[in-house]
Amino acid sequence: MRKLAQFNGGVHPPQHKNESNQQPILSLPLPERLTVPLRQHIGNPAKPLVSAGERVLKGQLIGKAEGYVSAAVHAPTSGRVIAVEPAPVPHPSGLSDLCVIIEVDGEEEWGEHAPLRYREMDPSAVRNRIRDLGVVGLGGAVFPSFIKLNPGAKQKTETLIINGAECEPYITCDDRLMRERADDIMRGIEIMGYMLHPSEVLIGIEDNKPEAIAAMQAAAAKMTFPVEVVAVPTVYPGGGARQLTRVLTGKEPPAGGRSTDIGVQIFNVATAYSLHRAVHLGEAMLSRVVTVTGNVAQPGNFEALIGTPVEHLLAAAGGAKSDTSRYIMGGPMMGIPLTSAALPVTKAMNCVIAASDALFPEPPPAMPCIRCGRCAQACPADLQPFELYWHAKSRNFGKTQEYGIFDCIECGCCDYVCPSHIPLVEYYRFAKSEIWAREQEKAAADNARNRHEFRTFRLEREKQERAERLAQKAASAKTSDAPAESSSEADAEKAAKKAAIEAALERAKAKKAQVQPQNTDNLPPEKQQEIAEIEARRAQIREMAQQPPDTTGN
Repeated sequence: MRKLAQFNGGVHPPQHKNESNQQPILSLPLPERLTVPLRQHIGNPAKPLVSAGERVLKGQLIGKAEGYVSAAVHAPTSGRVIAVEPAPVPHPSGLSDLCVIIEVDGEEEWGEHAPLRYREMDPSAVRNRIRDLGVVGLGGAVFPSFIKLNPGAKQKTETLIINGAECEPYITCDDRLMRERADDIMRGIEIMGYMLHPSEVLIGIEDNKPEAIAAMQAAAAKMTFPVEVVAVPTVYPGGGARQLTRVLTGKEPPAGGRSTDIGVQIFNVATAYSLHRAVHLGEAMLSRVVTVTGNVAQPGNFEALIGTPVEHLLAAAGGAKSDTSRYIMGGPMMGIPLTSAALPVTKAMNCVIAASDALFPEPPPAMPCIRCGRCAQACPADLQPFELYWHAKSRNFGKTQEYGIFDCIECGCCDYVCPSHIPLVEYYRFAKSEIWAREQEKAAADNARNRHEFRTFRLEREKQERAERLAQKAASAKTSDAPAESSSEADAEKAAKKAAIEAALERAKAKKAQVQPQNTDNLPPEKQQEIAEIEARRAQIREMAQQPPDTTGN
């Protein structure tokens, strides 16, 4: 039995998981239209490869990864591209982004795809194919998976952690995935093990998912290498990367560091499943399991194609009830509001909650902070949220950094326990965005200063080079005042050069005179007469050119 550690803080909000985890994962009928964003991952957006009017096949590459931190995007089904243009996407900013809009033809015609013989391939080639198949993390961060599968020359992966905790209330997509597709998840974990060569593989699942734990243990028993399934205590945010690492290994990444700094790499169970489909079946990431819950008639989990409108999901769940006031992407603790039910499903969308005032009543007006310290007790990152709040509110961003604002994971525990109902996380997000903006301004100013300094250096260098050339000319002029003997030698050298030039000109004239015009034999009399007239005119012109100019003005 593995001895588990604990992390400080955390909360126990109502789970609300039984509403959606009782039914198996359902497939959706094809929608009429898919809106596929080209930015569904951390890093650079994919570069579009199609244009309006083209027909695309299922799995066809429609967006090429651009730059190192990027991932490809594919057509989720066959159809016709009707536009490549900005469209609203699910994002905290509420802004539009470049999307490929596909009119579905219903044929589900696949493009060319084939399994990867990854054990016969170079690891770098395997990672490149995973990148081109669009595999990204499905735990929320959507970080390109091929990067995390590269251990690097200096880092060794001691522990591979598979995150099946799913600590956020209402979300059950990973729970159902582990219950129904545990063997396929294990096949994906096998690929990760082959790429990273970890010393141990741990699967962390919260103990409120006994069916998922049993299914994963049964699948792990079939593996040819040891995989340990560990039931971890149910506490939010126990599924956070730092928190789960702490619970399973007793280790914690340094402040500002990453799990790889302590030899740990973490993947979500849904990512492992997608990796299996990419490598063993050759399928790009075209769909994901999404929980639809809250104020709907029939909550459940659905296999949704990327780009499916959210309203299509809601219809499959029996439709939203009449008192639904808004929609949330993700869970109630860390989710973001959706501006419309017409927004598309993306790789980052693990849950859609239909919210009503009865389910999520508006919080009371915020009151002044009383410095009770409850937020500090609940903070899983061991921060002082009330201090961060004071300094963020007063725009003292230097102090927020001193208090470790970038170690905040924005889990919302401090909001949840605050008796004054202060939206603390909003202040932290504001401070982070301001700091990032100022860092960008500083970087731009540094670049401008560097360019100015280089320009000044260049002008000084050119000035020095001109001074050196003038000095050389002055030195050459002084040589003209040398003794007569040296001057006569220079004159003789010049005269020799002049004579050589004149001789060369004479030789050229003689050679030219010897050249006879071609094709002049056996000419008819009229042509001979024409040539004679031309030569006479030329002779007259030469004679006129040799006469002295008329200086009398007549």
